[in-house]
Amino acid sequence: MKISPRDRELLTLAIPALGALIAEPLYVLADTAVVGHLGTVPLAGLAVASAALLLIYGLCFFLAYGTTAAIARLTGAGEEKRAAEHAVQSLWLAIFLGLALAAGGTLAATPLLQLLGARGDLLAHASIYFRLSMYGAPAMLVMLAGVGYLRGIKDTVRPLWVAIGTALLNLVLELVLIYRFDLGIGASAMATVVAQWVGAFCYLLWISRAIRPHHVSLTPDFAAMRRLLTVAGELLVRNMALTSTFVTATAVAARIGTVDVAAHQIAFQAWFVMAMSMDAMAIAAQAMIGNLLGAGRADEAHLVGRRTIVWSVGIGSALSVVLFLAQTPFAQVFSADPAVIALSGFLVVHVALMGPLSGVAFALDGILIGAGDQRHMAKAMASAAGIGIPAIILTRVAGLGIGWVWGGIWIFMLARTSLLYRRFLSGRWQVTGA
Repeated sequence: MKISPRDRELLTLAIPALGALIAEPLYVLADTAVVGHLGTVPLAGLAVASAALLLIYGLCFFLAYGTTAAIARLTGAGEEKRAAEHAVQSLWLAIFLGLALAAGGTLAATPLLQLLGARGDLLAHASIYFRLSMYGAPAMLVMLAGVGYLRGIKDTVRPLWVAIGTALLNLVLELVLIYRFDLGIGASAMATVVAQWVGAFCYLLWISRAIRPHHVSLTPDFAAMRRLLTVAGELLVRNMALTSTFVTATAVAARIGTVDVAAHQIAFQAWFVMAMSMDAMAIAAQAMIGNLLGAGRADEAHLVGRRTIVWSVGIGSALSVVLFLAQTPFAQVFSADPAVIALSGFLVVHVALMGPLSGVAFALDGILIGAGDQRHMAKAMASAAGIGIPAIILTRVAGLGIGWVWGGIWIFMLARTSLLYRRFLSGRWQVTGA
């Protein structure tokens, strides 16, 4: 079968990105698998702590998305020095925000976890994991900015090596610290922190080498960082809407019962792996569309967007089949509790059926982010969350089970996809130039 040059470039960028995105969730998957065998209560504590971390880090994903779009557009327009300057200030912003999050997260750990439904022993386990994880916040944000820069220059290979290497390091450290030294859930968090710092130093080294020929200043420019924050405002709203929807679902699940929230955590990991896998095409689209629009090639950007959607739906459908067939074995990886396995298997079916829809949603994310159309994305995602979050909360008010919570997630995904697709069809996102 002959592949068009357009599809070939998409796949050349997407395949390494897919490997990296599959490897990235292995941090939490490894934590879930190891901690899950310590017992149901530690697993439930991990679920709540992970939801809190998702809330915090999810708000900072603009460092990756915004950097990718900006660097791609600047390099497409031939503005290499401006791209280097943008990279430096993005890294400084990541460092300062990471330090602030580490301090604030440590101080606010208990009330935040209680807000998410943690009580008693569950709160104790969640608090240990969350507080120790905060030591990795600056490193995590540097990694986000670093991967954004490399994607923007169409390099998705080095992020793959970082993702694989740090995931393996995290797993080895966890197995040694927990099973050899019996250190408990805190060791799981510290293993992840060490891996995050190793990854951050890799990105700092690579970017410093890439920008050296352009002789840009390496000192922090607070005026430039304020401009970056202003531009990132719309992406922040988008991330808040997405993150808040899933955090709300976890909070409701925690109030239904310990088995329910443990099963929800396993199902969420299935959704997360699926979402990150399909996001590979979105990453390729971000880099290609940003570069094409920077070079003034709007028509080609539209064609790349259409092919991104087709490929993403195909990936989502394939993953749906895999998850549907492997629902019980997947659950058994994370828990030995028969009740948790049975319930999580049922929830994984929800995730599997959502695959094609998720493919369209994530493709549209990549297209519009690459185009710098964050303002419309923010409005669309806020509107979708305004529909999905009340639906999720209503399940608790009505005394319904965890399956209905995932019904609320379905509503959110349908609204999100519909609004973004309407924007894509309008063509108003095809703005050219640097």
